[in-house]
Amino acid sequence: PVQEFQLGYDSRKLGLFVKGIGADEAGEIYILADSNVGPSGTGGRVLKLVPAPASPALLNLSTRQNVGTGEDVLIGGFIVVGSAGKPVVLRGVGPSLKAAGEPLPGRMADPFLELHDGSGATIASNNNWVDSPQKQQIIATGIQPADEKESAILGTLNPGVYTAVLRSATAANGIGLVELYDLGQSVSANAVNISTRGVVKSGDEVMIGGFIVGGSKSRTLVARAIGPSLAASGVNDPLQNPMLELHNSSGTIVASNDDWRTTQEQQIRQTGIAPRNDKESAILTTLAPGAYTAVISGVQQGTGVALVEVYQVQ
Repeated sequence: PVQEFQLGYDSRKLGLFVKGIGADEAGEIYILADSNVGPSGTGGRVLKLVPAPASPALLNLSTRQNVGTGEDVLIGGFIVVGSAGKPVVLRGVGPSLKAAGEPLPGRMADPFLELHDGSGATIASNNNWVDSPQKQQIIATGIQPADEKESAILGTLNPGVYTAVLRSATAANGIGLVELYDLGQSVSANAVNISTRGVVKSGDEVMIGGFIVGGSKSRTLVARAIGPSLAASGVNDPLQNPMLELHNSSGTIVASNDDWRTTQEQQIRQTGIAPRNDKESAILTTLAPGAYTAVISGVQQGTGVALVEVYQVQ
């Protein structure tokens, strides 16, 4: 009988036990193994070789901020890594946003969502999710937007770099939320190294980025708030002095930073992703599985375009 054997099941060198290896017409790989392979020994049986799933990492990402026009649109970037396509739902939310159970003042009335690949090409877009040809599939996920004017895109993304752009369908400013939901947490692919760029104001209009650390193991991450160095990329009004806070699911601040060189300078430099400007913020931390938010504001109520990033470094 053919049994499955997961590559990486234990720390023993698989080559010590392999008697033969081959593939069928469908490309499935099989090995003829000696005894003592796998959890209980196989006694020379044929095993089907399957890859180990990717380690759970960052899941269900979101960012809320004031969305304008031009360079003030909300731009969320993420990278899918691994060996397989990743099924996801992206949402652009506005009308249903609430604060303390009440409609959020200044919320976006009609969000429009685009998804771009690494070349910048638009690979999907949506205005009102109820008009999407994917409407029934989106409903089946159980995470359809609450308002018909909100946007949603359902798709399977191959490993690569992607960008979600949220703007108003009517060119009207307002607070919007872009979200990425991971529908295939057992698939050999993950979203890592996430970023969002947009305008930071004050009060309810600061930038709030949310992410979930999945799985059963803690993850070491670097979170960055970038402002002044965006000028080199052509941003006309960058946030001159960003402040970064990390909150856990109960709202408690677990880490904060104003100028990245004031704390953890050497450790952050060793990651190779230190900010380029001394006024920018960075936090190196190890987080247990759970939900977290990164809040970016301007020191002394400063405003401007900023970039929040979360890198998985372990």
